[in-house]
Amino acid sequence: QVQLVESGGGLVQAGGSLRLSCAASGRTFMRYAMGWFRQDPGKEREFVAAISANGYVTEYADSVKGRFTISRDNAKNTVYLQMNSLKPEDTARYYCAAHKMVVARRASSEYDYWGQGTQVTVSS
Repeated sequence: QVQLVESGGGLVQAGGSLRLSCAASGRTFMRYAMGWFRQDPGKEREFVAAISANGYVTEYADSVKGRFTISRDNAKNTVYLQMNSLKPEDTARYYCAAHKMVVARRASSEYDYWGQGTQVTVSS
């Protein structure tokens, strides 16, 4: 069992930056691919970014490519999402997820563990 705890959300003006963190429990973090998803009320959960277990491969949604960067520190059991040039349409609750394989995935159905999320609000 893996527990995931997100932090770093908040209110920011358009054009600003935030860095989300996701701390994972357990000794198997380095074997798991990790992903970030977001969801607005009334909408489906949306893929944002994913990273392979060794950190060498990353995937991004087109809507965030060039603005967001996913990274991980396996020594700290933590995955990050650096968000720059934020837009009002980035407003959502952001969730961290762990996939029990090493390859980064885009589909939320492939993830095995989820955090509770952290709210990001971007004002115009």
